[in-house]
Amino acid sequence: MNKILKSTCLGAALLLASSLAFAEQEAYRIDDSHSFANWTIRHVASKTSGTFSDVKGKILLDRENLAKSTVEAKINMLSVNSSHTKRDDHIKKPEYLDVEKFGDMTFVSNKIVASTNSEGVITGTLTLHGVAKEMTFPFKVLGFGSDPWGGYRMGIEAHTALKASDFGFTWGTKPNAPVGDEIEITLLIEGVKLPTEIKALK
Repeated sequence: MNKILKSTCLGAALLLASSLAFAEQEAYRIDDSHSFANWTIRHVASKTSGTFSDVKGKILLDRENLAKSTVEAKINMLSVNSSHTKRDDHIKKPEYLDVEKFGDMTFVSNKIVASTNSEGVITGTLTLHGVAKEMTFPFKVLGFGSDPWGGYRMGIEAHTALKASDFGFTWGTKPNAPVGDEIEITLLIEGVKLPTEIKALK
C-alpha cells in the first residue's frame, strides 16, 4: 500500500511540475492589423522606405526566461506598401520580389540569448525568395497590457539588416544600380494572448 501511495504521489508531483513548466510559456497570436515589417533601402543618392503590413504568426513567451521562448512568423510579400501604387506594382514584379512565385517570407526561431528579462538576441531561419538562411538580430519586449476589447497584448521591437543578394536578388549588384543591396528592417510586432487550451494544440 505504501509503495502504491508513493508511486501515486510521485506521479502527481511529476505531472504538476510538468504543468507548471508548461504554464510558464504564454502564447500570443501576432496581430496583423497592429504589426509591421518596415524596410529602408538606398535609392540613387537617398533612401526610400515602406512596410509589409500582413504579418502573421505565433510567439511562445517565457517572461522569466526568454531563452525558452520561440517565434514563428510569416510575412505576405503582396502586402508591400511604399506609399506609391506604381512603385509597389513594380516591386512585386519578377525583377524585384517576384511575389507571384515567392509569396511569403518566413522566420522560425531556433535560439534566443537573453541579456535581461526584456532584451536579447534571437537566431532563426529566414526563408525569402526560395532561399533559407540563418539570421541573428537583437530584440526588445516593449511591454504588456489589456486592450479595449477585453484581450491582453504584448509588444516586441527588433532591428536587423540583410543583403538582398544573399537571397538571390541581383538588383543591387549591378554596376551603378539605382537600388541598393542592403535592406534595413525594423519589426514592430503586437501579439494577442491566446487561451491556454489553444496553446496546447500547437
